[in-house]
Amino acid sequence: MLVLTRKPNENVRIGNDIEVRILEVRGKYVRLGFSAPKELSIHREEVYEKIHANKEVELTVTSDAD
Repeated sequence: MLVLTRKPNENVRIGNDIEVRILEVRGKYVRLGFSAPKELSIHREEVYEKIHANKEVELTVTSDAD
């Protein structure tokens, strides 16, 4: 894991196509902005986990139906 210290309005680049900007730091919260190609999905962790869990359920139901 790479750990960085950044100030508001500073950026982090991931490859050539992804930019993460630190928008604001307020107490224990950090606001981030992401710029990435439209074909790349960006989700909060809890949303990603729900999507992934739903896909696994769909695969199980589909394979059981066969």
